[in-house]
Amino acid sequence: MAKLLELDQVVKRFGGIVATNGLTFDVNKGESLALIGPNGAGKTTIFSLIMGEIRQNAGTIRLKGEEISGLATHQRIGRGIARTYQVPRPFADMDVAGNIRVGMMPNNLWQMLAKGPDPDAELALALSVGFSEGDLHKKPATLSMGDLRKLELARTLATRPEIMLLDEVFAGLTVGEIAQISDLLAQKRREGMTFIIVSHDLRSLEPLVDRAVAMTFGRQIAEGSFRAVMDDEQVRAAYLGQ
Repeated sequence: MAKLLELDQVVKRFGGIVATNGLTFDVNKGESLALIGPNGAGKTTIFSLIMGEIRQNAGTIRLKGEEISGLATHQRIGRGIARTYQVPRPFADMDVAGNIRVGMMPNNLWQMLAKGPDPDAELALALSVGFSEGDLHKKPATLSMGDLRKLELARTLATRPEIMLLDEVFAGLTVGEIAQISDLLAQKRREGMTFIIVSHDLRSLEPLVDRAVAMTFGRQIAEGSFRAVMDDEQVRAAYLGQ
């Protein structure tokens, strides 16, 4: 399979703290990869590095074989990378439809002026993550945590990504909402979407992924099938406290 995203010996330091220490892994096109580990392992830092929100001290990050470490975040989004956040970050003064609309806007100013809003596309995307038509005009402050998670996912999908970085996408969701989002992600996988997923909900995570990478204290400690990684002695010691 073709490698879509590659991290090679990536190091990130915050002062004297090494957040990622020589992390190396890749993700194939159309693959779903779980990134697991205890709190503080460095998983969210990896997402921020891939998005260009922070820059690594050493190592390389490649998308489709091309080094992207010098690109700004909006340029990486334009090349097909998008993410969600542990703490949702909607535009508070915009309703659900407006938040989705921002994600659909092209980077080019002239295209933006010519394109205009597409209410049908906004509605279709909102419905696909579990909103109703009546939810489109709700402001983020009125949404439950579960609906905020769905809005994060809709905003991410609106950018038409090739690879999605999902950070605790199931947190705060009901059992029914988890099933709905799982079905959506499974459908996107069938359509060829690539994922890296961070989640502490291992039961919901396992059916959605092909492989797993486990890390602790910024170091990679296991890689392989989800079950093989979860059965690894180092992972059980670091992640499960066994």
